[in-house]
Amino acid sequence: MRNEEGISQHTVRDMLTRDFVLGFFAFFVFLIASYALIPTLPIYFARLGSNEMEIGVLLGIFGVASLVSRLLVGGVLLKYSEKGVMMFGAILFGLTFVVSIVLRPFWPFFAVRIFQGIASACMDTAAFAFIVNVIPPAYRAQGLGYFLLATTLAMAIAPFLGMMLINQYSFTVLFLSCTGVSLCAFFFSWRLKGQEIVTPHKGVSAKNNLFLDRKIVVPAIMNFLHNYVFGALIAFLPLYAIHCGITNPGYFFSAMAIMLIVGRTLGGRILDTYSMGKIILTSIFFTMIAMVILSFSKTLPMFICVGMLWGTGMALFLPASMAYALDYAGSSGGPAIGTFRAISDLGVALGPMVMGLIVPLTGFPAMFLCLALICLINLSYFQFYLRKRRNVAPTV
Repeated sequence: MRNEEGISQHTVRDMLTRDFVLGFFAFFVFLIASYALIPTLPIYFARLGSNEMEIGVLLGIFGVASLVSRLLVGGVLLKYSEKGVMMFGAILFGLTFVVSIVLRPFWPFFAVRIFQGIASACMDTAAFAFIVNVIPPAYRAQGLGYFLLATTLAMAIAPFLGMMLINQYSFTVLFLSCTGVSLCAFFFSWRLKGQEIVTPHKGVSAKNNLFLDRKIVVPAIMNFLHNYVFGALIAFLPLYAIHCGITNPGYFFSAMAIMLIVGRTLGGRILDTYSMGKIILTSIFFTMIAMVILSFSKTLPMFICVGMLWGTGMALFLPASMAYALDYAGSSGGPAIGTFRAISDLGVALGPMVMGLIVPLTGFPAMFLCLALICLINLSYFQFYLRKRRNVAPTV
């Protein structure tokens, strides 16, 4: 036991290098600025006279711009360092907040949101590519689990801080604060050590690898299906909870966040000990059971239980599935990261739209059972198709 603990502690020290910590904080503070906009921008647009359709477009165009830009950023990372792309994303994000103080919806802010989506794609894709390359390959899933704590912690902190700033001060203070936080992300990125750019072999067609890494598409479908369910869940659970008489659906998200933090903090040994395949299958099973229980849930304790189950499944699924996908594709370069993240984001975007057409026809309980069915399809896809095709990294 002492030897295992010593090895585990030594592994953690090897992973938590100076560059890992700086990359973590660069990504974390960037997400603080981004997530602070989630509850505040709809209020801002409404106060300036935008209607519901305009608000939806202004919020949605960010995701579209980010999704498309990820593929482009993957190609850019073949020519420029992750550090440089992260610095560009941080400074561009900060500039969008400065101009937001004077611009008003619709079209001027439409352009601002496009640039914010581009900045987010630059920081996200480059940060993941950087972290993947500084983590020892044998401990990639464990390291990604620690890195993904940045998203969970930012989501727990930023929306609250954003609402506090607009309630006690003003939107101008919010935008200036986000500018300052973006500059912090720029500073942390600047402190990173630049990595050598590995150019593709001359015999490899640059056109085939510039925007899309086709090898990672097959494993990324697994994350597409997972995020499809997640996107629909976060879009319709609050409405379903209110329909059931629960006044504060935030308890569900708090329970989910707690399990995410616990799982990603303490799950390093699990990711290090068990195969990625077993972890992925178990995680998908947890999310499927959560959707089945949710379809029958009517009380707050049941919603909290679902939140804990979903958080437990999601905590280890994301780092394990990303590590599995990169090993499957045999690549951890910019195009692979960009393609993987873009396909994952597509699931988040399509889930609410498609299931929004189903809800009026079936009702919420049946819709959540449909999401459970998608989880079952995902589980079958991984077990009976993806694992059969896999021909790399036999240790997974």
